[in-house]
Amino acid sequence: MNILVPVKRVVDANVRVRVAANGSIDATGLKMSLNPFDECAVEKALQLKEIGAAAKVTVITCGTQASLDVLRTALAMGADDAVLIDTSAATATLDSLAVARLLCTHMAIHGYGLVLCGKQAIDGDIGGVAAMLAALLDWPQALNASALAAEDNGWAVTCGDDTGTATWRLEGPAVVSADLRLADPRRVTLPSIVKAKQKPLVIVDASTLAVALAPQTQIAKLSEPPVRQPGIKVTDTAALIAALAERHVFDQTGVSA
Repeated sequence: MNILVPVKRVVDANVRVRVAANGSIDATGLKMSLNPFDECAVEKALQLKEIGAAAKVTVITCGTQASLDVLRTALAMGADDAVLIDTSAATATLDSLAVARLLCTHMAIHGYGLVLCGKQAIDGDIGGVAAMLAALLDWPQALNASALAAEDNGWAVTCGDDTGTATWRLEGPAVVSADLRLADPRRVTLPSIVKAKQKPLVIVDASTLAVALAPQTQIAKLSEPPVRQPGIKVTDTAALIAALAERHVFDQTGVSA
């Protein structure tokens, strides 16, 4: 069984991004890196291979050839091979549905038993690719996974949300998106970086896949988050409840004050 791990090149998580006056983000000169959620997915895929639950780990990304650096990072971590679907000029407007369609078309040519990706990219925070890809493939899905284990002809996946956690069993091939808790990425060493240069890395022209890349979504507005206001101090519990009620916190959560 082979595992496919879609990854994305994003502005490094430690870099502060600012919105320009024209409502855009200029990434020129900013440090770029492998999306942290995807990095956890790569690590978990490698762990599954190491225990014999998978035979091969392939990493894939959609974008320009500037994204080759994150593929090489994943190869240095231990992935067996990598694929870049070169979307050229369409990259700037590439949305989640277009990426899911590209991945689905690639998978129709190459067989995989599991798609393991990050639950979201830290640039857009949309988190739509995994669910859309599962729908296109008609495969079971588990999102925001914090634990993943191979079982007989399936997977046991623990997923979390704001209300708690649940463990699901997925039969056969599946799509799983990784939370940061799924795995702690290993450190990339210099010898592994050298070895990664010898591993297969294939570049595929997106035009040969005959996939519509016209965006189905658009950004209505992009702005800096509002400045966080200072908090207040209260003397006792009654004052705290009164302050919350004054700000209608209970109304927003559906709980009567």
